[in-house]
Amino acid sequence: MTPADVPVIPAKAPSAAPSSGTLRVCLAMIGNELFAIDLRYVREVFPVEHLTPVPKMPSVIVGVSNLRGTIMPLVDVRSALGLSHDGGGQRYAIVISHGTQQVGLLVDDVPEIRTVAKDDLLATPAQQDRATRPFISALLPVEGRMGGVVEVPTLLARVEGG
Repeated sequence: MTPADVPVIPAKAPSAAPSSGTLRVCLAMIGNELFAIDLRYVREVFPVEHLTPVPKMPSVIVGVSNLRGTIMPLVDVRSALGLSHDGGGQRYAIVISHGTQQVGLLVDDVPEIRTVAKDDLLATPAQQDRATRPFISALLPVEGRMGGVVEVPTLLARVEGG
């Protein structure tokens, strides 16, 4: 799936709200790891063509990009997730929003939008994992792999707090 195939969905769109037993998620690859983001928080996906560093920003904000006239802060969560920087640039940004906050989350790929059963979500192992990955609220098995479910309000609070 290319970013052009990903629909632009308002954060509060009724059609994006999960039904009683399912959840719509945007799957994203960061490094070799899979993550799922609740589609209610996803505004759009765009290719990052240019990133401008901004001095004295919180360490998680690596710069900004111009998205159709809007200056979008770009967030790299690799360090916060304990992932190494492989030297390759992240090609896409998933615009996530909650309330008045909106940032572009840098990712390597966006393979698909998927509906998952809420019953498929697994608890994160113990407090130890919660300490190392504070904005991963659950685990989601996807085709033999385990992905982390991103808790967007917690992620955005971390971005705002630096």
